[in-house]
Amino acid sequence: MTKTLFIGLDGCTFTVLDQMTRDLPGEGLTMPFMKSVMERGVRARLRSTPNPLTPPAWCSIMTGKNPGEHGVFDFIRAEDKGGEVFWTLYDARDIDTETIWSICSRKNRSVAALNFPLTAPAPEELKGSIVPGFIPAKHLRRNTHPRELFERIKTQIPGFDPKELAWDFDKEKQAMESLSADETAKWVRYHLPREEQWFKVAEFILGNDAPELMAVMFDGTDKIQHQAWPWLDQALLPSNPQGHDKQMREVCLEYFHNLDGYIEKLVTMAGPDTQVFFASDHGFTASTFVLRINAYLEDMGYLAWAHSDGSDQAIRREASDFANLDWSKTTAYCRTPSSNGIHIRVAEKPGDPGIRPEDYTRFRDQLIVDLLALKDPDTGEQVIVEVLKREEWFAGKHMLRACDLTLVLRDHGFVSIKNLRPVVAQRPHAAGTHHPDGIFMAVGPGIPAAGEVGLRQIVDVAPTLLYSLGVSVPSDFEGVVPDTFFSPEWMAAHPVKKGAKTRASGRRALDQEMDAGEKQQIIEQLQMLGYME
Repeated sequence: MTKTLFIGLDGCTFTVLDQMTRDLPGEGLTMPFMKSVMERGVRARLRSTPNPLTPPAWCSIMTGKNPGEHGVFDFIRAEDKGGEVFWTLYDARDIDTETIWSICSRKNRSVAALNFPLTAPAPEELKGSIVPGFIPAKHLRRNTHPRELFERIKTQIPGFDPKELAWDFDKEKQAMESLSADETAKWVRYHLPREEQWFKVAEFILGNDAPELMAVMFDGTDKIQHQAWPWLDQALLPSNPQGHDKQMREVCLEYFHNLDGYIEKLVTMAGPDTQVFFASDHGFTASTFVLRINAYLEDMGYLAWAHSDGSDQAIRREASDFANLDWSKTTAYCRTPSSNGIHIRVAEKPGDPGIRPEDYTRFRDQLIVDLLALKDPDTGEQVIVEVLKREEWFAGKHMLRACDLTLVLRDHGFVSIKNLRPVVAQRPHAAGTHHPDGIFMAVGPGIPAAGEVGLRQIVDVAPTLLYSLGVSVPSDFEGVVPDTFFSPEWMAAHPVKKGAKTRASGRRALDQEMDAGEKQQIIEQLQMLGYME
């Protein structure tokens, strides 16, 4: 029997969810089932990782630990070798601790985890099912666990199409090339059948295998909000939308209405004895300006751009996924927009590029002063409102892999790493960007109709799910089980059990890496969403 149902909603925010569960004039009620969930259960804002980004945040949800401990900070992992910077994509092998999927398997609880990032490759000893998210369609078969599950899905789910289940990179790229009213609506509409495919896979596994922990993540919420935020945030929507505005609003409402139906069917299938939890990796808000951080660092004397001689190699470098810098003259720079972070280059030995190790603290302190001094030339407001030091926000064995400094912008936007001016540019239209507060909700037996309770931390999700399953919570988890999510009677009858520390991740090598073309497709997806340039 399925004891616990976990529905992940990538990027979901109460800003949107609250309006979708209200009877709006002229639009009605878009998500009636989620309205009933919110009336019958408990909800809280969920504070994400310091840089509220998909890979580190979902890894914290899956491990109960911060990025400094689990080791994932971005979409890509980079190594600074002095004269060059090398990168590769993160995958499950980079999560340097047990996930809840492995912990449950070790405790003889069956699991299913569908569409979560960084779940490939799955551990061979996993008791249950993994269908990973965020990988090319051609790799779904060999990264689905167990191997025979893919054939079951392919032959027993009518209309199953792995190309539709995974990301269609070419379709997304085409949509970004043409942002006419019709094409933008088509891009949003593209997510409707894809979300339906993930629902059908979840329905199939829940109905046939009934795992004790059933978990599925719907990510269209994030992708749509990135591109269509002006039509989802009522503060930005015209009072009487017409034409393109009306078309975009309608297709967005269609997506959320369909999602509501998928959630209702899964919760109904799981049954009245199942505890149901919802969480997002971060929330969303409007970004109104662009900060070209590397251009500012150049102005302040921290970096130098590489000189282009017009050669093919120089052109390739200028179009690369990293800023094209003169590494011999660069002491501080930002690698990717998604990181919102500054890396300080420290010389490993005399003569190497970078600052001297003994100058690090003084150098960093001055850099923080310079970053906080940046003002918006149009408004006079501070652009960077907070600068986070890695030892204070990413404590753990992987702390040194974090950015030296993580930036929080006034509008929570992602920075740009391009060599463009002006340093601060106003956006012609507001764009969707990540907000640190996502959602955490629960409904079911033992869960009170308490409405909204106090803020929770993203590392609280993992211990909550284990507690719901009756599994002891590892003693090295950073999160805790929120007592506001369960009735006093339930917690008295089911006290939280503390267990031993988590085990090593047991990472293993893939039989076959993604080829360069497939990696580039993923990079193009990240570029489309604003995580890379």
